[in-house]
Amino acid sequence: MTKQEFLTLCESRYPEIVKLDEIKNFYEFEKIMHELSRTVLESTISQVPADRRKKKTLSRFGKIEIANAHGFSEPLNGYQISPYMQELMTYAGQLECYGGCNEVLSKFLCVEVSVMQVHRVTNTYANLLEQEVAIEAPCQEIEELKPNESVYAMTDGSMILTRQDGWNETKLGRIFKESDCMEVGRERGWIRHSVYEAYLGDSRKFTHRFEQKLDVYRPLKERLIFITDGAVWIKNWITDAYPGATQILDWFHAIEHLCEFAKEFFGEQNQRCRWIESQKELLYNSKIEQVIANITQLLTKKATVKNAKKNLLQYYQSNKERMDYKKYRSMGAGLIGSGAIESAHRTVIQKRMKLSGQRWTKKRAQNMLTLRCVRLSENGIK
Repeated sequence: MTKQEFLTLCESRYPEIVKLDEIKNFYEFEKIMHELSRTVLESTISQVPADRRKKKTLSRFGKIEIANAHGFSEPLNGYQISPYMQELMTYAGQLECYGGCNEVLSKFLCVEVSVMQVHRVTNTYANLLEQEVAIEAPCQEIEELKPNESVYAMTDGSMILTRQDGWNETKLGRIFKESDCMEVGRERGWIRHSVYEAYLGDSRKFTHRFEQKLDVYRPLKERLIFITDGAVWIKNWITDAYPGATQILDWFHAIEHLCEFAKEFFGEQNQRCRWIESQKELLYNSKIEQVIANITQLLTKKATVKNAKKNLLQYYQSNKERMDYKKYRSMGAGLIGSGAIESAHRTVIQKRMKLSGQRWTKKRAQNMLTLRCVRLSENGIK
C-alpha cells in the first residue's frame, strides 16, 4: 500500500469522524476506527492481479481477504486464522467453558467466532504444549534467590470427572519463593508468583514431571521446604528424591485428625474443646511426644474409640519427625499449613474444569491441565 492509498482510505472515513466529533459519540468512533484498521490491513495484503485467487482468514478484525501469494495466507497449525487471533482464542478457551468463549470474544473484538473453532484451536495448542512438557527437559541453572531464601513445594490430589472412568484423581504441584509470600490481612495471604504442574494419572509420572521443575532447587537442601498432608507416597517420594529437604506435616491436617479423635472420646463439648486447645498449644510448640503421651493415657472400652485412638497415635508416630512446628515457623516465610495448594486446586483446576455438567476425556483433560499450568506459571519463579 502506498502512502497515497492509505491517505485515501482515511479520507473516505473523514466525514464520519468529523460528524462523530461534533456529537461526541465515542462508542461509534471506536467502531469506525476498528473498521478502518481492518480495511487498511486487508488492502495491504490482498492486492493481486485479477486472475489470482485470495483466501479468507479470520483475524481480530473479522474475516479478511489475503492474496495467496502473500506469506500471511499460509495456514498456521491447520487453521486459516491469524496467529494473534489463535492466541486470543486459546487464552479464552483455557479461561472459560467453550460455550461462553465465543460470546466473550465477540463482545471484546466485535468478531463472530464459533464455539467449535475455539474448542479446536484451544485443544490443538494444549496438545502441542503437552507434547513439549512430556519431553524430558535438561535441568536449568538455579535462579537467583535472596541470601538464605527458602523455596516451598506442595502437592496434593484433586478429582476430575472423566468420560471413561468417572472420577479420576489429578496430582497438582505448586512451587513458590519465600519472598513471593505476601500478607494481605491478619488471616489472609497472597502468593505473587508460582510454578504449577498437574498430571491426571499415575503418581510416578507426576513426580517425574514435577521433578523437572523442582530439581533446579535441589542445592537448597533444607531451604527447599515441602508441606504435605501425610500421604505415604508423597513422604516416600520426597525422602528418596530430596533427602536433604525439609518436610512439614500440614498443621491443619494434624489438627483435623486430633479433633476427629476428640469427638469420639469426649462426650461433653466444653471438656472436648479444652482438651483440643491444650494439645494444639503443645503441638504448636513442638511438644509432640507430650501430645502422644496425653493421648496414650486416655482409656476407653469402646471399640470405635479404641480404633480412633490407635489411628491417631499411628498417624502422629509416623509423622512426628515432620511436626517440629516451632522450628518451621522460624524458617523461610514461616508457613506450616498447606492452604496454598488447597487454593491452587480452585485456581488451576476447579475454576475451569469442574463446572456444572463437565465431563472430560483423559487426553483432553490432561491437555487442559497443561495449558492451565503453563498459563498460570507464566510469571513463574523469578
